[in-house]
Amino acid sequence: MNTNSRLLRGLKIAFFGALFVVVAGFVTMSLWNWLVPELFHGPVLSFWQALGLLALSRLLLGGFRGGTGRHRWGRAKWNQHQAEWKQKMESRLAGMTPEEQEKFREKMRASCGPAWMRRAAETPTASAHPAD
Repeated sequence: MNTNSRLLRGLKIAFFGALFVVVAGFVTMSLWNWLVPELFHGPVLSFWQALGLLALSRLLLGGFRGGTGRHRWGRAKWNQHQAEWKQKMESRLAGMTPEEQEKFREKMRASCGPAWMRRAAETPTASAHPAD
């Protein structure tokens, strides 16, 4: 790649980056000025204030791409982690008696997952013993 094509490529990247910033600022300003003053009686933003708001939201929330301090898990890495965890649990279960395995599974059902799933797991045991 020669120097002229590198320079041209760099200028294209800079131009489209600046264009993206201008468009994002204009969209932010337009949405803010359309919604916030009418709904919340808030202030009207200028273009530069909208860019400042975008920069602040990027700092605080880690938007656009990636983020600050977050682990970036790709699909392959997640699948590898899941397979390792499954293998580890299967090896632990293999060393248990069937009674211990069932007790472990019941304990996991009662303590893991969202609350609505835990209640669903507890409900059949309560309905298995009808009240007199």
